[in-house]
Amino acid sequence: MIHRIVKMEFDPEKIEEFLSNFEQNKKKIREFGGCYKLELLRDQDNTNIFFTYSYWVDELSLERYRNSELFKDVWAKTKVLFNAKPMAWSTNIISSQ
Repeated sequence: MIHRIVKMEFDPEKIEEFLSNFEQNKKKIREFGGCYKLELLRDQDNTNIFFTYSYWVDELSLERYRNSELFKDVWAKTKVLFNAKPMAWSTNIISSQ
């Protein structure tokens, strides 16, 4: 399983626009083939910093999503709202309870 973490920092005036876009698309992303789970997190101190934490069956599923029209549409509406370059990591669990 692949865990994808994406850190996004938004212009404070554009946070509501981001949240609206996320709300409109979260179900579609969660239902995309190979997506096991999607969470949205917010930094408790810097409230314009958000993280998506998604769980994918495998790298191929994540790549299919990243090449999909859904991703292209969501990302096009999201990236114009940033005030810093986003960061992303694909991770594997080493230890868990």
